[in-house]
Amino acid sequence: MKTRYVIYTLLALLVAFLIYNKFFSKHAEENKMATAGKGKKKNGPVSVNVMIVHDTAVVNQIDITGTIDANEKVSLVSQTAGAITGIYFNEGQRVSKGQLLVKVYNQDLQASLLQVQAQMALAKDINRRNKILVEKEAISKEEYETSQSSYNAFKAQADNMRAQISRTEIRAPFSGVIGLRSISPGGYLSPTTPIATLVNIDPAKVTFSVPERYLPLIKTGSKVSFTIESSQDKFAATVYAIEPALDATSRTITVRAKAPNPKNLLTAGAFAKINLTLDQIPKTIMVPTEAVIPDLKSSKVYVYHNGVALAKNVKTDLRTDTKVQIVDGLKSGDSVVVSGLIQIRPKAPLKVLKVIK
Repeated sequence: MKTRYVIYTLLALLVAFLIYNKFFSKHAEENKMATAGKGKKKNGPVSVNVMIVHDTAVVNQIDITGTIDANEKVSLVSQTAGAITGIYFNEGQRVSKGQLLVKVYNQDLQASLLQVQAQMALAKDINRRNKILVEKEAISKEEYETSQSSYNAFKAQADNMRAQISRTEIRAPFSGVIGLRSISPGGYLSPTTPIATLVNIDPAKVTFSVPERYLPLIKTGSKVSFTIESSQDKFAATVYAIEPALDATSRTITVRAKAPNPKNLLTAGAFAKINLTLDQIPKTIMVPTEAVIPDLKSSKVYVYHNGVALAKNVKTDLRTDTKVQIVDGLKSGDSVVVSGLIQIRPKAPLKVLKVIK
């Protein structure tokens, strides 16, 4: 019986110690104070930065990709077959329009031309004498016309021979840089044999596609700026042609611009990062991207009004790297909250730390 009383006494003391430790000890007092502090902080104002919005002018630009193309590019081939007797260009050389590049064997054609020219000279002399005689009525008009016809026939043959000879000479159709050749002296050249590629890259053409929504804003003369991977320079181009029909798959319009390339920094086939200026909006409101909270049906921002957060639904449009255009929902002079948005709820009290103008 005595042991039982001792056990009951010890249990009572243990319970009393636990109750005292929970509600009356120094640690309990500290917990109460911490809990009270947290509750006070939760109900206190949220510290935020605000920006006073105002009307501003904005340049509407879009970033797209494109391809650098040559102004002119052609794969050189021969119009006739024959042995190569001369190659008159170096690989990578700049050539001028009309410059002789390759010559095919044409000695037989040259000999035939000399023969025809001799016959033409004789026929011309006969025709000249017959013209004098027919004026003196020494020969009939028919004899004169026969000699004249013979002369014209030889003249046509000579022109035909010259045309055949010209086809044995491959000349540059335009000025540019000639690439790597695929032929060698003494080889046999046919109309299907590629000789080399001739490229004119000054000016360079920049080809890119623009979404359908921007079609009304694209016009001849629009300015384009772009960069390429192989250079740190920024290049400028001017739109000179627009495809008249949209691409049915991507719903984009193909646009082409020309860029001066006097230093040959632009290469055909290169990838271009393009910044296209569409138009200038003279009066609109722009806010930082982080200030706009997307919603299922619309977007909203918080405005500082009489010390509390006021939620406003807004309509957005143009976006830049850091800002969003507000076309409806805000007016000039509104104080838009730009920080602490995660902690804000409608009608929450706010404490302004910084005002951005």
